[in-house]
Amino acid sequence: MSNFSKKNIILTEIESTNNYANQLILSNAADDGTVVLAQYQTKGRGNAGNQWESEYGKNLLMSMVLFPRFLDAAKQFMISKAVSLAMVDFLKQETNFVTIKWPNDIYVEDRKIAGILIENSVMGHKLFSTVIGIGLNLNQEFFFSDAPNPVSLTQLTGKEYNINAVAERLVNLILEWYKKLETNNFTEINENYFSNLYRNEGWWKFSKQGEIFEARIIAIGEFGHLILEDLNGKVHQFGFKEVEFIIGNS
Repeated sequence: MSNFSKKNIILTEIESTNNYANQLILSNAADDGTVVLAQYQTKGRGNAGNQWESEYGKNLLMSMVLFPRFLDAAKQFMISKAVSLAMVDFLKQETNFVTIKWPNDIYVEDRKIAGILIENSVMGHKLFSTVIGIGLNLNQEFFFSDAPNPVSLTQLTGKEYNINAVAERLVNLILEWYKKLETNNFTEINENYFSNLYRNEGWWKFSKQGEIFEARIIAIGEFGHLILEDLNGKVHQFGFKEVEFIIGNS
């Protein structure tokens, strides 16, 4: 791969960096490692149709294109694990109490600092392309949406961050973990992912379709499911959006 500066596309305003990156793939205009950065997204997307709040020019809004054709489609959640670990590595250089909140958020204590949206395409039994979308709160000091618990790095550290410099650091960390995927180092990725998981120890409250129950996390399944054990010793497996963490005094 060539260096970061030769592969980044910097946009002033765009609907969604992920949409832009996907269009590059469809038009055969994306290289392995192409990065799209925007100062503002008019329709920035989170998971399950959620929208990402970001003040103009304040935060990292980035999508990265990779072509992981070596990876079985059944193992696509490994991409999410690798990217999450890269995010943790970066943030731990700046602050403490950083964890991965299953399935795709990055937390500092009980506050959300980043979200990840990964979109894969499949060819046969292998992945063809991956677009890694990242929203990282860097320099925003005030949040106005109804998101319950946002926080930015500047709120935590008092520093102002150069967005392009952060993007380059993060891309390098993603490529380090991505290399471990290429060499089938799944055990290291899985162990590090679980050890950095939000609330990976102890009993916590969860909500399923409005019903609150207490459980502990015992594993993340091969396909990215959250596996919980309840107080009666019964094991439950949940896909995305099938269960929610209860945070705060709820």
